[in-house]
Amino acid sequence: MTITLSVPKTESAVALRLRPWRLDDLPALLTTHRDPVLRRWLATSLTDETDARQWLDAQAAGWASATRFSFAVVADEEDNAPIGHVVVKVGTAGVAEVGYWTAPAVRGQGIASRALDTVSRWALGTQNLVHLTRLDLLHAKDNRASCRVAEKCGYLLHDLLPAAPSAFPDSGHRHVRTPS
Repeated sequence: MTITLSVPKTESAVALRLRPWRLDDLPALLTTHRDPVLRRWLATSLTDETDARQWLDAQAAGWASATRFSFAVVADEEDNAPIGHVVVKVGTAGVAEVGYWTAPAVRGQGIASRALDTVSRWALGTQNLVHLTRLDLLHAKDNRASCRVAEKCGYLLHDLLPAAPSAFPDSGHRHVRTPS
């Protein structure tokens, strides 16, 4: 199963297309993962081609098992290198976790919030094979940009999370979105 989602153009922003990751996305994936700002917030660090290939394989396996819906975010006019990523990781009891990032060159342009909102609507809608009743968005407490994206997309602050070294060395926030 593969899904492609469209995000319409706005007065100030290009249209986006959200599609599954492909092997030819590997160079852009590695380049983005070299960004120190992104690496500060991610639990997974892709440092070489082997890591990136394994990550891409895991995304494809997630689609195949309907447990992880990982979208590369590309500008719709051209299907060039991905400029972002949004993922829905299906958990248990109707709950899934979402995550996202954007490439350094496009941060602050509303791409993360537009892509996340589109994927959130899809995940909580009927198109999905899994009936989800809640999406959780977790981020480090100091990641103010992620907090703004969460709030802009209708994710309400649910609780504060204690640090959980080594995977999550800093305390964090859990934001929650449910079907409207």
